[in-house]
Amino acid sequence: MRDRIEDIALAGPGILLLALAFVLPLVEMLRLSIVGADGGVTAEHFVRFLSDPYYLGVVWRTIYLSLLITIICAAVGFPLAYVMARVSPQMRLWLIVLIILPLMTSVVVRTFGWMVVLGRGGLIPFSLWKLGFVGRNFTLMHTEAAIVIGMVQVLLPFTALSILGVVMKIDRRLEEAARTMGASFLATLRSVVLPLAMPGILAGSLLAFTLSVSSFVTPSLLGGVRLPVVASSIYDAATKTLEWNFAAAQSVILLIGVLLALTPYIRLSGRRHG
Repeated sequence: MRDRIEDIALAGPGILLLALAFVLPLVEMLRLSIVGADGGVTAEHFVRFLSDPYYLGVVWRTIYLSLLITIICAAVGFPLAYVMARVSPQMRLWLIVLIILPLMTSVVVRTFGWMVVLGRGGLIPFSLWKLGFVGRNFTLMHTEAAIVIGMVQVLLPFTALSILGVVMKIDRRLEEAARTMGASFLATLRSVVLPLAMPGILAGSLLAFTLSVSSFVTPSLLGGVRLPVVASSIYDAATKTLEWNFAAAQSVILLIGVLLALTPYIRLSGRRHG
């Protein structure tokens, strides 16, 4: 009994902090989403969002871009993590520092950097123009490609480091055994390393998807008003039109959508990899 009281006393401040910082705002958001103009309970905000083709297009764009960003992060993060796991400890340290270093800079600053690089006359459009791949100087700003490039740069470290933690635990003797049995390097990666690294890939992909589907700063700056996502739609409703109830309804829909998408993902990874 005494140990239980001590555990509750130690965990009490943390539980109270979570309640104040997470549970109460969530409850208030849920309450606002079902309050109508007359103060009664209503579902008009949800119906408005789910019946408007414009907002349905915003939802589709958000899901599509998030899935694309997640796939790219996983495809790039796995070989990067494998290289880091198989090089010398000194080289691995420098590679990890290079990956973590961008995280020490604000997302806003990095996004503004991409605006300079992708804008008209920027490094990428200007180089493609001078190399003859395009017929004129152009801009990648306010395109889906710009959003994907910026978000991949932001989320790749999370995915790569998640995969690295799993690949580091894979016994190298398994790869040596596969190579001894005649398997090529790519076949060894495909049949030995990739299945064993799947828990890290799933965890990194899960992290990348949840962060990208709710991201606001990078999609808003690189996509602009022409390519809104759900997070920017919530921001506009809460700050520009001051429709807090509608913004809360959109937030609830985003939360439910993420939970519905992640539930089978988590169950699949848990059933296969514990």
